Amino acid sequence: MTGLSRARVARRIAAGAAYGGGGIGLAGAAAVGLLLAEAQLARRRVGNGTSGHVPNADGLYGASYTVPGEPALRLTMLGDSTAAGQGVHRAGQTPGALLASGVAAIAERPVGLSTVAVPGARSDDLERQVTLALADPSRVPDVCVIMIGANDVTHRMPPAHSVRHLSSAVRRLRTAGAEVVVGTCPDLGTIEPVRQPLRWLARRASRQLAAAQTIGAVEQGGRTVSLGDLLGPEFAANPRELFGPDNYHPSVEGYATAAMAVLPTVGAVLGLWPAEEERPDAARREGFLPVARAAAEAAEEAGTEVTAAMPSGPRGPWALLKRRRRRRLPEPEPAPSTQPT
Repeated sequence: MTGLSRARVARRIAAGAAYGGGGIGLAGAAAVGLLLAEAQLARRRVGNGTSGHVPNADGLYGASYTVPGEPALRLTMLGDSTAAGQGVHRAGQTPGALLASGVAAIAERPVGLSTVAVPGARSDDLERQVTLALADPSRVPDVCVIMIGANDVTHRMPPAHSVRHLSSAVRRLRTAGAEVVVGTCPDLGTIEPVRQPLRWLARRASRQLAAAQTIGAVEQGGRTVSLGDLLGPEFAANPRELFGPDNYHPSVEGYATAAMAVLPTVGAVLGLWPAEEERPDAARREGFLPVARAAAEAAEEAGTEVTAAMPSGPRGPWALLKRRRRRRLPEPEPAPSTQPT
């Protein structure tokens, strides 16, 4: 499928989300029976992310940066097991803790982490999660990170429905004053026990949903970071290192890889990233594109960020596509048992 074809598919899904349609199918009718049979076998082998221990990582990070009278930044994690950190054993190994520690080090300011993400969640749970995140109007998060989509694919939620729920969540958070970064649907074609042709279908469905998620989130004022293409080649090449013991959830190293990809964008929305890195670099093939084209390209490449640029152009809204350099995350400090400040 060409870049323009991928962009058209993503735009059709996003349009279905905006206007109430069901969106396009992700596989032909002839493949549905085979897909369901293979999916049931894969689920028996790897599970579906609905159970297991998730460490409680909520608390204050970077306490040594505390300055009297200066409040801590607030970071909230929303989404599914990937956002919650299922599969690791210590709070400091979760993506929320890694991101909070990273932001605290960059900002030289403490960061209060709150997690409302739930293992097994699909996009239709985001309404409930956003309500929790915004429960106290005096403590609106400075930035929210959403990681969602894998369970939508495995449970065959229509992609337009997925995007509609995500778009609504981003809109509510942005209206409340929070910045929003969305880690788009990961590449499910890399799960080790999944066989062909389900592997190909899962990869296709994942990337189509990721591109459509990008359009929906960017049009509501959020930024997106591609997790699918980031995790895909690395997980496929190093499944024993980057997948956890269940061969489904990331390991400690896998979560660190994902957090390292998202951190630059979180830093950028908070105004903490170096100014010279905010300008598009032609040598890295960065620049302005129609949002659907940018979304399709982002779904194919590691750690690619998409953010709104111009509300209209010859082919609709335009976006800025950036391939940010990844930086090593600092070692997270243990969070105290107190709630974020």
